[in-house]
Amino acid sequence: MNALLRRSAVAVAAASAMTLSLAACGSDQGSGVRISDDITVGLLLPENEAARYEKFDLPVIKEKIGQLTNNKGTVVYANAKQDATLQNQQVDKMIADKVDVLIVDAVDSKAIAGAIKKAKDADIPVVAFDRLAEGPIDAYTSFDNEEVGHVQGKALLAALGSKAKGGKIVMMNGAVTDPNAAMFKKGAHKELDGKVNIGEEYDTKEWKPENATANMEGAIESIGNDKIIGVYSANDGMAGGIITALKSAGIFPIPPVTGQDAELAAVQRIVAGDQYASVYKPYAPEAAAAAEMAILLARGMELGMAQTDVDSPTDKSIPAVLVPVISLTKDNIEDTVVKDGVYTVQDICTPKYKVACGQVGLK
Repeated sequence: MNALLRRSAVAVAAASAMTLSLAACGSDQGSGVRISDDITVGLLLPENEAARYEKFDLPVIKEKIGQLTNNKGTVVYANAKQDATLQNQQVDKMIADKVDVLIVDAVDSKAIAGAIKKAKDADIPVVAFDRLAEGPIDAYTSFDNEEVGHVQGKALLAALGSKAKGGKIVMMNGAVTDPNAAMFKKGAHKELDGKVNIGEEYDTKEWKPENATANMEGAIESIGNDKIIGVYSANDGMAGGIITALKSAGIFPIPPVTGQDAELAAVQRIVAGDQYASVYKPYAPEAAAAAEMAILLARGMELGMAQTDVDSPTDKSIPAVLVPVISLTKDNIEDTVVKDGVYTVQDICTPKYKVACGQVGLK
């Protein structure tokens, strides 16, 4: 069993809930529920530049679907590589192939709405995964995305301390096509507004690190090398691009830079002191919840596991599971990503980072 899944209390609870649900299903064959384990789940992920999707989400969902179907369920996987048009075509193909249920992490939450409507018309339920897609969604699982922004903003303020208004910060938000990016931005602004001076702010096209690098180069030219005291970066990939620009401009020491996703490269940058913080989002409970919701929907059963409900621009009261997040700094690497089996100390502490690892107590 995947270590991250095994160590997740939420995933264990979800498995227990499903066991009870299936027992109830077997006792009520006249209720219209589907008892067969022969279920095909279509899984559509948005891109493969961020390590999380294919390293964590895909294997956890596959493993969880196997557990919930006595290893008779099938996961049909497609990655859109950040192409919304391609993702719509992938949804169309899965509808034509008559999958039983879809798990969709949308490239573009608006552009996917028509394809979601086609699935609904074909009686194929849809779980929105990680991003709240528009259209007739049946269930949603993600993290508390506004809270992510709060966590990032608090981390940057903690790093700046009494110098929070001693210069200017740059805000590097995510893509405008991603509704999560707007929520991260909202949470961050609630923490930062009035406490820092925002010199430049960007919505970064497609979340791409190279676009963040270009934006940061513009910010450095506009604000000046000696006036930038911190950078809010909405994710780790962009943080890497930002740090590249800061180093190229000869800015040292590197001002505090935030991030999100706890990518290995980011954890190593945190160890080395190049990046101040990330946000650790336990992927196993999120992915496991998506898998459980998908199987329950495919069986025509109630989503009793849903903790709350959310509204999208096109739909109201969507059953949802929202997973808490954790601020990741050099002080809690061992208690988070190492303890949960995301990375080993050996993964992090390659020869390049061995001395820095020793300094932060990773051995």
